[in-house]
Amino acid sequence: MQADAIRQELRRLATHYPPEWRAALEHEVERQTFHIGLVSGLVPAGAVADIGGGTGLFSVGCAAAGMSVTLIDDFADPGNETRTDELLDVHRGGGVKIEVRDVVRDGLGLAPGSMDVITTFDSMEHWHSSPKRLFAEVTTALRPGGWFLLGVPNCVNLRKRVTVPLGRGKWSSMADWYERPHFRGHVREPDVDDLRYIARDMKLTSVRIIGRNWLGRGHAHPLVRALTPVVDRVLRSRPTLCSDIYLLGRRPLDH
Repeated sequence: MQADAIRQELRRLATHYPPEWRAALEHEVERQTFHIGLVSGLVPAGAVADIGGGTGLFSVGCAAAGMSVTLIDDFADPGNETRTDELLDVHRGGGVKIEVRDVVRDGLGLAPGSMDVITTFDSMEHWHSSPKRLFAEVTTALRPGGWFLLGVPNCVNLRKRVTVPLGRGKWSSMADWYERPHFRGHVREPDVDDLRYIARDMKLTSVRIIGRNWLGRGHAHPLVRALTPVVDRVLRSRPTLCSDIYLLGRRPLDH
């Protein structure tokens, strides 16, 4: 699917969500169009497993693009405390297979060599334990030559380099950490070097690091929303400065 077709389909899918979700989903359309475009550009109609995607548009959008999709999540984030089953009905209706599990603790539960692509976007920074064992299982679950895509916030992006010296730069709010019995906010945000470390540990090949800037697209101030796409185009060539960074790499071909 081309980008315009993906956008149109995501906006159609968003109409099946409860009304209070639709405004937030509209801000996610461009991000998820990019994510789905990455995957479809690598494997147009393959088997995809998405880790930690929650009730958002990515997995159901991949299914609409013709992929066979498995969504794996524990669905324990605050946003999933109510109406999760209703939201997942959109995914089930689109043919997405749902697996409820804590992947860091319990593993993926996928057969070896069963997936063409495994993705995890904006999830790793929330994990409270090392993903080393999980990522070894990711490599096993990929077919030889299959792709792993990891997207995370950049702990040293340009905005943070400016705001931290001014005393502003917390990863999570005090209330998210202090007032809830279980903290689900950002535990450790990585940088580009960390992504390359993971790629080496997983022995991935054809490694690429990509940078994008999504956070300002949903900002309350209209000027910030207007400027974000302009800033994004300028910073893409410098992933180390971008708000969002991506690792793309392949499982080596078996000899």
